[in-house]
Amino acid sequence: MTPDEYCQEKAARSGSSFYYSFLFLPQERRRAITALYAFCREVDDVADEVHEVDVARAKLAWWRTEIANLYAGHPAHPVTQALAPFTKTFGIDSGRLNEIVDGMEMDLTHHRYADFEALKLYCHRVAGVVGQLSASIFGYRNASTLEYAESLGLAFQLTNIIRDVGEDARRGRVYLPVDELAKHGLTPEDILARRPSDGFRALMDAQAQRAESYYDRAFAHLAPEDRRDQRAGLIMASIYRTLLGEIRRDGFDVLDRRIALTPLRKLWLAWRTWVKS
Repeated sequence: MTPDEYCQEKAARSGSSFYYSFLFLPQERRRAITALYAFCREVDDVADEVHEVDVARAKLAWWRTEIANLYAGHPAHPVTQALAPFTKTFGIDSGRLNEIVDGMEMDLTHHRYADFEALKLYCHRVAGVVGQLSASIFGYRNASTLEYAESLGLAFQLTNIIRDVGEDARRGRVYLPVDELAKHGLTPEDILARRPSDGFRALMDAQAQRAESYYDRAFAHLAPEDRRDQRAGLIMASIYRTLLGEIRRDGFDVLDRRIALTPLRKLWLAWRTWVKS
């Protein structure tokens, strides 16, 4: 199996909405974004699947060494081997890759966030930075497009947090600001117990409004001359924003189920967005 095939299989197996946006890209950009996505999956799997904190730290430290190996010209892992041809071409820099690892390290010990500013740092590291790297791969001319990419990454992460509240609670994690929980008469323990209530639904509606504001902020910063090159990101936005609407229509019934769009609907949204953008 070649490094590209490894990354392709990693992306396809995940079933992520991001995969559908890659299908329409030119070959070189598709290879680059698939390798970046596979890198994100690898380090995210460490945070999610390795239950011993010291072991997880050691694995993430290995990835930091592998990032250094990548930029020194001798990557060992299939993902970094697949990334290697594109680091200079598409501006995939080591600082941002290490920031993504920083975010995964937060998952090992930070299971509560006092307020949105604390949560925002986490979202920036695991999603905003990925948005910026993705925008570089897709291509841009106006620097404001990086602001678009950062805000869009945060919007995606906030949507994920809303969708995955129950799943995260089963892992002992609460990605909802503690001060906002209190405002709605809730505690982290209510989320961990997965108890639905009017307060919970009001809290989730507030989180959805915040996510919508980041989608709006992103589109406000997308330079017209970059819109065509950024169509893959717009496909992701169409899929994720549609998902957020479905979650809201289902009354934020996310504590014991995972709301998702069908593959066919994702593909249709991807095609429609590509044609219209």
